[in-house]
Amino acid sequence: MFSQKYRMMKEIYIVAAKQISVQKPLVEDWIDAPERYDEPYVRSIDPDYKQYLPANTVRRLGKILKRALLTSRQLLNECGIASPDAIITSTGLGCIENTEMFLDALVREGEELLKPTHFMQSTHNTIGSLIAIDARCHGYNCTYTHKGVSFENALVDAFIQLKSGQINTALVGAHDEMTPNYFVLLKRIGYLGRAVNGFSGETALSMMLGTNRNQTALCRLRGIEMCYRPDKEELAKALDLFLKNTGCRLDDIDAVMTGYNGEQLNDCVYTENCRLLFPDKKIIRYKHLFGESYTASGLGVYASAVLLSQNRIPARFFVNAQQESLTGIKHILFYNQFENKNHSFILLSSCGD
Repeated sequence: MFSQKYRMMKEIYIVAAKQISVQKPLVEDWIDAPERYDEPYVRSIDPDYKQYLPANTVRRLGKILKRALLTSRQLLNECGIASPDAIITSTGLGCIENTEMFLDALVREGEELLKPTHFMQSTHNTIGSLIAIDARCHGYNCTYTHKGVSFENALVDAFIQLKSGQINTALVGAHDEMTPNYFVLLKRIGYLGRAVNGFSGETALSMMLGTNRNQTALCRLRGIEMCYRPDKEELAKALDLFLKNTGCRLDDIDAVMTGYNGEQLNDCVYTENCRLLFPDKKIIRYKHLFGESYTASGLGVYASAVLLSQNRIPARFFVNAQQESLTGIKHILFYNQFENKNHSFILLSSCGD
């Protein structure tokens, strides 16, 4: 639990963010004209990398690395930051496509004539290392791999360091790809492929956090709280104490962003807990637009930040299909749970509040 003393320390802002996902890359068209999908497995819409990266870099890097490199470059250029103080990455699967390529070659050819590039680009921390080399950042660099709460752990790390004054800027990333072979494996064990009105997607998100507010900052990051295997009473107490420590009341919350994904076991947890914790609040979602992945929560926080910056929530985001669009929003509480074990709350507020 973050101490109440953090309220007296520096304010943290989500300055900007860039994404490559199943929606149009590098833009926010998904708010008013989202892409729609009926199939259970969708890969990201990749931009023409040759317009942004050197040809040899495009040939050399795998998809997840190209996405991470491009989103981070675009983000740093937009923020006017040459090199961030810290690079903190989250990923559930890491560079799974390069891992598959290396293992497939190992099976076919034994231990002879293996390409070292696929091996070097197969580790989870390759993503953060690539961004650091490209940005010439020699500061703090860490990668978190904790399945469905990988992004939250990365965000907590950045939040603590920013609040304590150790750093002033942090590039926080959420990156996951899903190969056809791995989708089949995850479908067999029941993690993916069971959603009635949902799908599996991919994530490539680069988000800049900072202590200096500028005119284009998306929103304020007020606080983060994570709970492991709480019962209903413990979860309610954690939420109550979290809101008190952030100086916000439940009545102030305009909407609660949740991870409804169309899968019954997942959605039942949200329905039950939202009825208990947020009985009178408007419940919104994002995975019907971005899909499910281990770091999808990064896209959920990104979506919440963009909605706050635009001061509106279109009707398509509401779980209740009869809900009308909402304007004049100031606070969005992001609530994520993974396998009903890990629960997290992230409070975002408009910069003008």
